[in-house]
This record gives sequence, C-alpha cells and structure tokens, in this order.
Amino acid sequence: MGLIANVADDGFGGIEYNFLTGKLEDLVRWSRARSCWPATFGLACCAIEMMATGGAHYDLARYGMEVFRASPRQADLMIVAGRLSQKMAPVLRQIYDQMMEPKWVISMGVCASSGGMFNNYALIQGVDQIVPVDVYAPGCPPGPETLMHAILTLHNQIETGELLRRREANGGGAGIELPAQVPAPLVQPVGAPGRRDGAR
Repeated sequence: MGLIANVADDGFGGIEYNFLTGKLEDLVRWSRARSCWPATFGLACCAIEMMATGGAHYDLARYGMEVFRASPRQADLMIVAGRLSQKMAPVLRQIYDQMMEPKWVISMGVCASSGGMFNNYALIQGVDQIVPVDVYAPGCPPGPETLMHAILTLHNQIETGELLRRREANGGGAGIELPAQVPAPLVQPVGAPGRRDGAR
C-alpha cells in the first residue's frame, strides 16, 4: 500500500530504483522520442522547407513524425519556422500553453532564432523570449537536412533525460511571463479629440 501511495505522489521517483524500473524509464524516454507529433507554426519561407521535410523525398515518417497536428492538444512538439512578429507572439504562446506535457520546441531558421536580418520593432528578436527553445536549427532558410539533424538532436536529448533535468532546474514550464495587454479602442467615440469630420 505504501508503494502505491509513493508512486501516486512522486511518479517514477516514488519507486525504488532497480533493474526493472530503470529499464522502464528508458523505454518511456525512447517512446517519447520516437512519437513526437509536431504542431506546425509556419510563419515564413522556413515553412516551405519544413513541408519538404515531411514529403516523400526526405520521409519524416521514419522518425514517427509524419502526423503534423492541427490541434495543439494533440501535439507535443512545436516547430517555429520563420520570423515571429509582435502581433503573432501571443498566439504562439497560447498554442504552446495548450500543448500537452512534456512538450518541446525547435526554432527553425535564423529569423526565428534571433530575428535574422529583421532588426526592427515589429519582430521578436528570438522566439526564446516567448517560449523555451530546446533545439535551434540554423540557416536562412535551413534545408530539410538541417531540420532533420535538429530533430535527431532533440530525440537524443529526450532519451538522455537532459531536457527534463533542465526544465526541473528552471522551475518547470516556460518560465516566461507575458504582460497583459489592454486592446486599444478601434473606433474613437463621437466628439473625441482628433476627429476631423467636424463632429462635436
């Protein structure tokens, strides 16, 4: 009875570590790495390369990842492909928050990773300001081979448990707070200063 209570409270940590539980944990990590379902977030030209990666020539299906999910509640991997604007950032974060745990993020391309050549007020200078990024895929745009290398790197980090250890050290989750934004009124009231139609 005490063992069941420990497992209910602490998960794997509540089981005394032995040969069986050690191998079971390895199996869970292996299955997580081999069954990532991406929630696509294609924003610019990198999305074309991401689509090519899922095609027959590069065959992403061999990694068990051919199912790109339209619903974030059925996905555990977000591939941010392209530049992220200030206007799209809250949408990205909302989709990330709706994804199931444990979840992973790949930043695809230099624009997603650092803003790229677009160093201006309209674009986020790196998606890691909005969501925690696990693997960066460099390039402008990175080819399908680079994305597949990033995916294999992610698989390795999931299997070794490195990502979960890093999340626990940071307090878990994204750890990034977005300020609440008050939307500005779209239409000025009649008689408001600044109207030019003569209304009082």
